[in-house]
Amino acid sequence: MTADRGRSVHAFWSDVGLPAIRAEAHYGDRIVRCFADRPGGAHRMLEQAVAAHGERDAIVYEDRCWSWRELDGDIARVAGGLRACGIAAGDRVALLVSNRPEFVIGYWAALRLGAIAVPIGVREQMPGLQYILSHCDARALIFDAELADRVPPSATVPGLRQRIAVGGAARDGAESFDALLRADPVAAAIDTREEDTVTILYTSGTTGRPKGAMLTNLSIVHSAMHFQVCMQLTERDRSAMAVPASHVTGLIAMIVAMTRAGGALVIVPAFRAADFLALAERQRITHTILVPAMYNLCLLEPDFGRYDLSSLRIGGYGGAPMPQATISALAQRLPALTLTNAYGSTETTSPTTIMPAGQQAAHLDSVGVAVPCADVLVVDERGRELPPGQPGELWIGGPMVVAGYWNNPQATAESFTAGYWHSGDVGSIDAEGFVRVFDRSKDMLNRGGFKIYSVEVENVLAAFPGVVESAVVGRPCPVLGERVHAFVYGGGASLDAHALREHCAQQLADYKVPESFTFSDTPLPRNANGKLLKRMLRERLG
Repeated sequence: MTADRGRSVHAFWSDVGLPAIRAEAHYGDRIVRCFADRPGGAHRMLEQAVAAHGERDAIVYEDRCWSWRELDGDIARVAGGLRACGIAAGDRVALLVSNRPEFVIGYWAALRLGAIAVPIGVREQMPGLQYILSHCDARALIFDAELADRVPPSATVPGLRQRIAVGGAARDGAESFDALLRADPVAAAIDTREEDTVTILYTSGTTGRPKGAMLTNLSIVHSAMHFQVCMQLTERDRSAMAVPASHVTGLIAMIVAMTRAGGALVIVPAFRAADFLALAERQRITHTILVPAMYNLCLLEPDFGRYDLSSLRIGGYGGAPMPQATISALAQRLPALTLTNAYGSTETTSPTTIMPAGQQAAHLDSVGVAVPCADVLVVDERGRELPPGQPGELWIGGPMVVAGYWNNPQATAESFTAGYWHSGDVGSIDAEGFVRVFDRSKDMLNRGGFKIYSVEVENVLAAFPGVVESAVVGRPCPVLGERVHAFVYGGGASLDAHALREHCAQQLADYKVPESFTFSDTPLPRNANGKLLKRMLRERLG
């Protein structure tokens, strides 16, 4: 299957100053729509930001601020330090670094050398680290000093030549990140081609080993431009990054997108609702991307009303539709805020769809329309496109779709058809082009022959006062196959199963109403990339 060049860019994007688009051939057999006028690589966007906005704020962390020129100087010196350690073009540089400036500096420094950055979530444990470092044959690891005990022994990762500790005393033969900042700078970036892999992001690995998605210059540039154009980001924006920097959302939607826009990235080391609200007020934040649970936690703060959040104009959130109760509460308390749903994944270098401004209220159950260069198909089990409104698997094409999986041709062959990535998500597209995502195919319940999308039940639960997050899974049943069970985290609120069941019964068909509940006083389990571990929850049910 090849991209249908007759598919037009959605009309909603015609009013946002859309750059010219043309069809191009990439990765051998793909024909994709591309922005005709674009930077030649990811690092070129950094160079353009420094040239155009040198003295403006680039990153802010706690009580320190870097201008774009100052940030560029630190990147140049760290690149020089990495070069002195023997890192060259094509080498893999892993980053086990939390939300702090060293992540941003280390990432761009690797790209300046033509190396491939491999961000890893700081929740990853030693076995997962050992696999990832070995699989990508990493030559260097930049890591938080406090995570030193998780770094695998040298004997298990013999290809790892250099270990670099951030934010603490270096030990066990590791270099100090601060020492890299004293190296001779690398002023100019190594030239790389558009289709070269410059970043590897390992997928969550909820089943089997994680796969390394290969993000190229082409995919990163297009995703950054999609965010800039569709969210109308400019150099005046100040974005609060509370999601992990190592995740595709933090890396692409925030770090790289703000680089493209020339705005300021305000780094949030750890999300705590009260601290986040105070930071948003103090820094005059205009843009952020959070998961719906984070918005709910902010709204639950008893002092929410005392914070001046009038500068906040864009509140992004990902994947699942925001509960109506949360949207209504935010609209009442923050009338200037535009909530913007978006849908994407690691394999699509973040955005596939974005909700156009002003359309959220009329399309509460949608994740928006395809971004300008994306092509989204809904297909049946034989790969045949389905009519508008009919559910099937979402296949995604475009220049932002990754080239494949690192050192895993079998997984690449299984997951891609002529450049279209098989998302595994069940969804539909209506006649207007609005995309709906119902569920992961593996998370869909079957209760006596009735199909139940877990996300539909979770959205209803989220509207109940006190519910911060929930996860609906199938409880094995010898008669019906599965019954609906809900795990619920209330963030300290006292919740009642009967009241929740009655709430659901008012809005859902009877077979979709949870028959049993597990209440948790801690957040629900997530993997190193922040994805909810429904497999672990199913195992708890036996």
